[in-house]
Amino acid sequence: MSKKYLYLSMLPESLIMSMLSPVEFGQYLSVGTSKRTHSQAIYFDIKDGFENEYFDLASAAGQCVPRADGEIKHSVYVSIYRVLEHIPVEMINNLYITTRDGRVLKLKQGIMPIVFEGKYHLYDEITPVSPLIVSTLNPLDFCNFITNRSNRMHVPKIFFTHIKLPEWAGHPHEVDSAELYSPKIEHIRDCLVDMIDKKKETKTVDRTHSLSNIINWPKNGFYVGDQKGMLYFPFPSTEELRRDHYDWWKSASM
Repeated sequence: MSKKYLYLSMLPESLIMSMLSPVEFGQYLSVGTSKRTHSQAIYFDIKDGFENEYFDLASAAGQCVPRADGEIKHSVYVSIYRVLEHIPVEMINNLYITTRDGRVLKLKQGIMPIVFEGKYHLYDEITPVSPLIVSTLNPLDFCNFITNRSNRMHVPKIFFTHIKLPEWAGHPHEVDSAELYSPKIEHIRDCLVDMIDKKKETKTVDRTHSLSNIINWPKNGFYVGDQKGMLYFPFPSTEELRRDHYDWWKSASM
């Protein structure tokens, strides 16, 4: 009998059972079976043995069977609401990022950095909320802050990426608008200045940040965590992408 996989999709947040392998699943999400759809996908595969009464996994397993003609089942949606918070971080395996034409990049868990460069940080929150945030907090502290139930604004678990800021971000007060090449970059500078002047730990850059281009070239990687733990998925350097994942890098750059 074909193996049944569980995938935690981040775009949109959902838990899906499938008989497709991780790479095949990413290709299916991005281009479908008829090759007429084109969308990015980002998802985790869940480790074997996962159970949670919040999800009706038995019913999904009963539907996740080959068709009469022998074709395997591509997807059975288990849940589309409050999924991430009900999956312990220790049950999350690898992260997969798929381009619009179905190129899949697999990211394995790595060792959390000890030192995070930069005085200020830019975070792209992906799930369960999706604003763009500047912060004085490093990724570990940011995760602890945003999932702390004692804070008025919090989420139970967060999946986000660390975006590289320009060099001038360390001294935003000294940067003239003429040096900035777009209104969006100028707005990030203004948010940094406001955060610093008001001695805040975070400042929202964009409340309705578009997820149409999830591949925002992370500074160092992706993070998922809560108050109990946090996972880090290192993102390859441009040199590594060109050397080891050229087709994916070329597609993601378009």
